[in-house]
Amino acid sequence: MTVALDRVTIARPSDSALRLSLAPSGVRPGRLDGAWWPRSRDLLSELPSLAAELDKRWGRVTRIAVNPAQWPVIPRRIPVAGHTVHVGWFTTEQDQHLIVVSSYPPLRLDLLVVPPRTDPLDAARLMSEAADPACHRTASELLEGEADAPVGPEPRNDFLPAAAMPTGGVAAADRRAEVARTRSAAWPTLT
Repeated sequence: MTVALDRVTIARPSDSALRLSLAPSGVRPGRLDGAWWPRSRDLLSELPSLAAELDKRWGRVTRIAVNPAQWPVIPRRIPVAGHTVHVGWFTTEQDQHLIVVSSYPPLRLDLLVVPPRTDPLDAARLMSEAADPACHRTASELLEGEADAPVGPEPRNDFLPAAAMPTGGVAAADRRAEVARTRSAAWPTLT
């Protein structure tokens, strides 16, 4: 017996819902426009759902910028709802806990990236504070004092061997940036 599954008809479980918090529209935001809480450090699997949701809420996403200190592999582009979103990175110019999303017409969202293994209560507090228009703290300032304590096993990373994964500190951030530059991944573009 053969079973065929149609992805369109399968309901997504509630634990796979996008974890995104944005400042109220029409209100002048503080330093941040909201927060995003990805489930892993795998941008290839995390960014398409973020970009697709922001396409619906905010307009066509054209670019995303990250800091490679937090991401082991950075794709050059990702497919999103019939178009391609370009992904770039900045090491010193961009807060390592920030993701910058650009759309057309030229708009920009600065989102706090809540570390994937953050406790759900701490994550909810961080997301709420980042979306508060009265908050004028940077992404790193919000995360100061927050422990990225594991709540479960370390997420698996099939892209890099364990020896290539730096652990922490400034030197580790530089090594992650170098790994990102030399091992960039990209989704194939459909022509």
